[in-house]
Amino acid sequence: MPTFHTKTFRRATTASSSIGERIGALYRAKLPRHPFLLFGLPFIAVMVAGSFVLTPATALRYERYDRKVKQLSEEEAMDLGLKGLGEEGIKRNPRRRIVGDEREEYYRLMAKDLDNWEQKRVERLKGEPDGRL
Repeated sequence: MPTFHTKTFRRATTASSSIGERIGALYRAKLPRHPFLLFGLPFIAVMVAGSFVLTPATALRYERYDRKVKQLSEEEAMDLGLKGLGEEGIKRNPRRRIVGDEREEYYRLMAKDLDNWEQKRVERLKGEPDGRL
């Protein structure tokens, strides 16, 4: 019976083995000796770099959402009683129907006696807790 060689088998480098395969084999061979340097450090670096890359992307997302929410069409502005949203800012729509004069409303509210008032409880619906202990 022939004796076995003590030399380990290494696959011959051929044209079919690419540079990627060779780098992978070298990486796998060195990984058990230096696990933090070859696995832990790159992992931590990717996490930190990802945080810095995603922060502006997240800020952009929320800025776009805020811009979308703040935009009013002309029709919506008319419904709200606003004339236009130009450089001068928001103007009142003259076509909006005003129930009463603003000065009259102001003076009516100022004439109320705010020192003498009585607290009244609002009646609750059936089954709704009234807040009493």
